[in-house]
Amino acid sequence: MKYRIIHNTSYKYSAPASLSQNELLLHPRRTPSQEVLSCQLSIVPKPQYLHCRTDYFGNTVHVFMVQHPHNELAMSATSIVRTSRPVIPEPNDATAPYEIVAQRLAERRQLIELEASQFVFASPLVTVNATATDYARQSFPPGTPVLVGATDLVRRIFTEFAYDKNASTVDTTVEQVLINRKGVCQDFAHLAISCLRGLGLAARYVSGYMETVPPPGKPKLVGADASHAWISVFLPDFGWVDLDPTNNLIVNESYITVAWGRDYGDVAPVKGVVMGGGAHMLSVMVDVARQEEALV
Repeated sequence: MKYRIIHNTSYKYSAPASLSQNELLLHPRRTPSQEVLSCQLSIVPKPQYLHCRTDYFGNTVHVFMVQHPHNELAMSATSIVRTSRPVIPEPNDATAPYEIVAQRLAERRQLIELEASQFVFASPLVTVNATATDYARQSFPPGTPVLVGATDLVRRIFTEFAYDKNASTVDTTVEQVLINRKGVCQDFAHLAISCLRGLGLAARYVSGYMETVPPPGKPKLVGADASHAWISVFLPDFGWVDLDPTNNLIVNESYITVAWGRDYGDVAPVKGVVMGGGAHMLSVMVDVARQEEALV
C-alpha cells in the first residue's frame, strides 16, 4: 500500500509569544514492512534554529526554536510511505510459552534479548501493578504461548473497555483506566503494556496512523483522521509483533509507524515550551490517503 499522510498542528496565542522551542516526532520510521519515500516539514514562522537528530529509540526528531515574537505557530508534515503486510509467526505453534520468554528476558544471554529487556520495566507513564498483572493472568494460564496470550489480552481490552475520547487526558494512569473501563488508544496501549510487563514480558508503545474507511455510501472526509497508538510485544528468535488493542487487530499494511518508545511520553508528536503567548488554542488535522501506484 502507498499512503500520503498530512499532519498539521497549529497554535494561536492570545498575546505574542517571545520564544517557542519544540520537538517533533512526525517523520515515519523505516521498518521491514515500511518504506519512507519522502517526508517534508513546514514550520511557520520560520525558525531561527532547526536540527534533525535520531533519538535513543531510533526515532527521527526535529528540534526547532522560534526566537522572535509570534501570534501563531503552524507545523505541517507531509509524508509518502509504502507499506506491506508484516511477517508474523503462527500464534499457537511458533511462539514459546510466556514463562520461557520472561526467563530469557531476565537472563539476557543474547544481544537482542538484552535490548528488548529495557521494555520490561515500568516507565514514567506505565506503572506495573498487581491489578494490571492479575488482569493479564486471565489471558496467560500456565504454558500459554506468548502470542496466544497477547492476542487474547488485546481481544479482552477491546471487548471489555469502551472507546470514549472524553474519558481521559494525556495524564490518565493505568490504574484509572482499569477503574473507569474506558479511554482512547493511548490508554488501551498503556494498559496492555502494563499487563505484559507485569508478567516479565517486553512491550513497547508505538505511535503512528492507520487508514480509516468511511461507512458504506459515505465519502471519506479529508482531515478526519487522527494519530493512533498500539503496542509491540517481543518474541525471542523472531522479533517484535505489533498488536492494536483499540481495534482488536494484529497490525497490518494499513498501519503507518512513526515512532516507538516506552510510553506516550517518548513519542508525543509535538512537545515543547513557549514563553509568553497568554492563552492558546490548539488545532490538529490529520489526513491519511491511499495513493494509486503507477502501473509498470
